[in-house]
Amino acid sequence: MKVVGLVSGGKDSCFAMMKCLEYGHEVVALANLLPANDSVDELDSYMYQTVGHQIVVSYANCMGLPLFRRKIQGSTRRHDLSYNKTTGDEVEDMYILLKEVKKQIPSIAAVSSGAIASDYQRLRVENVCSRLGLVSLAYLWKLDQSMLLQQMIDTGIVAITVKVAAIGLDPSKHLGKEMSHLWPHLLKLNELYGSNICGEGGEYETLTLDCPLFKYARIVLDEFQLVLHDSNSIAPVGILHPLAFHCEDKLPSASVSDVNRTSGFCPENMGSVIDVQTESLEIVEENSHTSAVALDLAQLENPKLHISKTTKENTFSISCWLQDSTKVSVSDDLKIILTKIESQLNEAGFSWENVVYIHLYISDMNMFSIANETYVNFITQEKCRFGVPSRSTIEVPLLQVGLGNAYVEVLVANDQSKKVLHVQSISSWAPSCIGPYSQATLHKEILHMAGQLGLDPPTMSLCDGGPVSELEQALINSEAIAKSFNCSISTSAILFVIYCSKSTSPLDRISMQEKHNEILNQIKPLNLKYNHLSGVLNPVFLYVLVPDLPKRAFVEVKPVLFVEEDTDTEEVVNDHDMSDLKHEVNPFDSCFQPEKWHDECLQKCVVHGRICAAVLSITTEVADKICSSIGDNLIVTAEEKLEQIAKFCLYRLDKALSQNYFSWDDVMNLRIYFPASSNISHETLSLIIQSKFDEFSEKTKKVKTCEEPVFNIVPVISAGGSATSMDDIITCELFARKS
Repeated sequence: MKVVGLVSGGKDSCFAMMKCLEYGHEVVALANLLPANDSVDELDSYMYQTVGHQIVVSYANCMGLPLFRRKIQGSTRRHDLSYNKTTGDEVEDMYILLKEVKKQIPSIAAVSSGAIASDYQRLRVENVCSRLGLVSLAYLWKLDQSMLLQQMIDTGIVAITVKVAAIGLDPSKHLGKEMSHLWPHLLKLNELYGSNICGEGGEYETLTLDCPLFKYARIVLDEFQLVLHDSNSIAPVGILHPLAFHCEDKLPSASVSDVNRTSGFCPENMGSVIDVQTESLEIVEENSHTSAVALDLAQLENPKLHISKTTKENTFSISCWLQDSTKVSVSDDLKIILTKIESQLNEAGFSWENVVYIHLYISDMNMFSIANETYVNFITQEKCRFGVPSRSTIEVPLLQVGLGNAYVEVLVANDQSKKVLHVQSISSWAPSCIGPYSQATLHKEILHMAGQLGLDPPTMSLCDGGPVSELEQALINSEAIAKSFNCSISTSAILFVIYCSKSTSPLDRISMQEKHNEILNQIKPLNLKYNHLSGVLNPVFLYVLVPDLPKRAFVEVKPVLFVEEDTDTEEVVNDHDMSDLKHEVNPFDSCFQPEKWHDECLQKCVVHGRICAAVLSITTEVADKICSSIGDNLIVTAEEKLEQIAKFCLYRLDKALSQNYFSWDDVMNLRIYFPASSNISHETLSLIIQSKFDEFSEKTKKVKTCEEPVFNIVPVISAGGSATSMDDIITCELFARKS
């Protein structure tokens, strides 16, 4: 991509541009914001570094690139971490600046920034990029600061301090010093006081005088003045005010680039400085990227449109699908489904901002981009004030079982306590989420992570090496996201759902399972060392074989993790720790006598008695045992067999809940997978399971009688509790949490 580099003059923005080149991008222009008053060195800004702005003008000549500059007219009007367009805010100056850059160089597709740890700055750059249809590149994001500064020095960045404001940094001693000179001292301050080695906490600011990007000249600072802003004896504040400088030409070398020939910018303007002062902050306008969704509400009464809901009051799921849809477009089906879900949310007094997670199932991954266009018309950042929901998108054989082209399940919370991690910038940290879907959402101690592909974060391409390599990278990405919430997939995972493409072989899937276990065992000791609060969980595993995945990936990993809110808790309970608790026999399950294989077909993870995840696998062998244990010789049809299996599933899941002091009112979602090759329609299976739920409700009074099912059924190629056994007739995935 062709890139405009946001430059402050500091080391970070320069190194970020160097990383852009490393990953194959072209930097074709520079953009800088400076104080409206030339005599002012520093603004009271959370957003911009302006100390040394007098010298930044020379970057155009040093790099041979056009430099667009705008004097800052706005101020900090919005102090929240999140940002939306705000009249008079200093962020709107960046919008106007980059809008002009894009106007003059239409080929520009991305913006580079030097953000390392500041969510405040990153989110604002992402907001502006999103509004302008540009990609945010933040290749320094979340990198280890010690290693990062060492890399900057090693690669030839010559930067001096132009501001110091931290304990251990003395303006008279440390201003004007090169980073290579200060490096050992900064490491010592980090050890003594926890100071940010790269100055991310405002400890110091730098000015780059030379670096590999400066192909034509280096900057020489001839004269400067030290200005003391605060003589505090503990952490004095001082800045370096440049008085005189010049550019020293470098020896002739190969052209900086040939971007002037292809970027749409005139060659004679290379190295020029363009002032951008044409727009007032009061009249910043932009075209909306969302379009109104017109739909006849009568379609919502379509008898082919179905929903299911769980009954938990504070966190529940809604699923919606079309039976025997006559639509040929995923867009049409999805529009009807999302409109129906939106109406259900509104009827309950909620909106999209209450949605925590979305499962998007489509009939053909070739329609993914079309489905996404429809999706973003409903779920927008404007509608989700507290962050957009996380999402997984999977192709499943919907048409084969008599469904439409789309099927959507949403997890809804009745409060606004969710915490959303949404990084839209491309970085080396983890895959970006460009659009209204986030990496992870934390709600009530449960971290719902978006489905992770084996993407190389800085390139956003699937890694080479096949299914096992993709699985490894997906887990690395998952761990990076988990660390942002102070937890680990090795110690805090409650459940792993591993979606495998049909293009993987049985041997591939077994190798992936072995690699999965190997990676968890490798990173577990390191996380135990840092005493993650959740202790160590033994997660539940579910393997699902599907026709296709986004980007034609071999595998997608969807972890669900536990993130503890406090330290005063009970011990973690796993597997069979509570299996000796008495399960009250009722008329519904009196025909099932407890046997060892009842436990062998169930995985469960119970956390602090508050969260319960369970996967129940009904293989052909287990199904035969179920039918033989009933002793009914009249079972002759596939449907009659499924009736008994459904009854056993309810019996076994109810036992798992009650033995651990959970009730059906605690169930957030109950997902039932079945192979599309079983030659039974989605509608028929739904009716069979619903009839057993009705019977269970009547005999036990444990489940509320509702108009809609409390479960949702997902057709797949196959599923199972391990990669070696993915031939279940039925697989149940249950998740419950006590209020």
